[in-house]
Amino acid sequence: MDNRTQALIHFLDASHSVYHAAEYLADTLEKAGYTRLSEGAAWELMPGGKYYLVRGGTAVIAFRIPEGSPKGFLMSASHSDRPCFKVKENFESAGAYTKVLVERYGGMLIAPWLDRPLSIAGRVMVETEEGVESRLVDIDRDLLLIPNLAIHMNRSANDNQKWNPAVDTLPILGGKDAKGKLLPLLEQEAGGKILGHDLYLYIRQKASVWGIDEEYLSSAALDDLECAWSCTQGFLNAGDSENIPVLCVFDCEEVGSSSVQGAASDLLEGVLTRICGVLKLDIYQMLANSFMVSADNGHALHPNHPEMSDAANAPLPGGGVVLKFNASQRYCTDGVAAAIFRKVCAKADVQTQTYCNRADIPGGSTLGNISLHHVSVPTADIGLAQLAMHSCYETGAVSDAIALETAMAAFYGSTLTATDTGYTLK
Repeated sequence: MDNRTQALIHFLDASHSVYHAAEYLADTLEKAGYTRLSEGAAWELMPGGKYYLVRGGTAVIAFRIPEGSPKGFLMSASHSDRPCFKVKENFESAGAYTKVLVERYGGMLIAPWLDRPLSIAGRVMVETEEGVESRLVDIDRDLLLIPNLAIHMNRSANDNQKWNPAVDTLPILGGKDAKGKLLPLLEQEAGGKILGHDLYLYIRQKASVWGIDEEYLSSAALDDLECAWSCTQGFLNAGDSENIPVLCVFDCEEVGSSSVQGAASDLLEGVLTRICGVLKLDIYQMLANSFMVSADNGHALHPNHPEMSDAANAPLPGGGVVLKFNASQRYCTDGVAAAIFRKVCAKADVQTQTYCNRADIPGGSTLGNISLHHVSVPTADIGLAQLAMHSCYETGAVSDAIALETAMAAFYGSTLTATDTGYTLK
């Protein structure tokens, strides 16, 4: 197995919650020599300096300052959250069984969550002598399960099943004697009294490489941790550029990005403004020479339902990086952005393919058109082709993650300059 694939799998298996994913990325940046900045402190930025910050424990932005006078920003945006079940504030329901009360986060496929071992991970706020402290928890064992109703009790289970999330998706913690045992377990894991929490269910199945030629990769949260990791690796491995490279991994994309750490927040705009302020650069001139890659996975042609795709714009796993298009700007790739990104991929010897929704099947939106409300620059919406999007276990191609790493290294190592008739890229 390629070392890059092994590194991706390690990241996927360690990221049982959005908080663990962000911590892993922050540790990766630290090991690569990046200095952590605080939004609440003054910034001192130096040519040749490498920096990052974390907001809300889930959103990560990193950047480098080139030597000389920077020409603009080269940015990527991906996200760290995934559709799942969030544990409610008062989380126990007791009776013949002790169940954990949960609610859906994001637009999820429910059926794959049933009848498989689950556990709990996330962030808790712990009481200390100084106040409260944020700590990560991960109950690293098979703890919960959501049982299906037997076919004998629901003869229509295989005929357009409708799920009631208040009834059908509550996981079992144990029998009636399990009542009151979950909070002490979490507090033992956290090392103190819990005053608040953001906890989520996750499946216990690890990432897997499979197929006759081991060409496929399946994992929880492949959308969008695959892009987050590949963009991070491309960012770290890129050569020098006269632009300022900026890596963005946002939270809350699956619920609309409207949070303090989402793409609809002021996070990226604030970071770019502060960089320009410290370096005494004109932010408007910088943005005029900037470009963004919005990296979020896209739908592959389904092997059993090819009719659900646009026949001429249906990407395949293993076919390379996907450029995503939509006339209503749900994906904001236009001709200019497509040309720039294709030139980058050609430079990196990486294949590209295209995705458009079938005209009568509306698709979702992603980070590109949301971030443009605050940072208006040419943007290419891209991703990697995958099957079973928003399942708890998703599938893509091993080669595509490597292709995106390679393409993003070429992107971040380029220098982009706006001209009267287009852009120069070197």
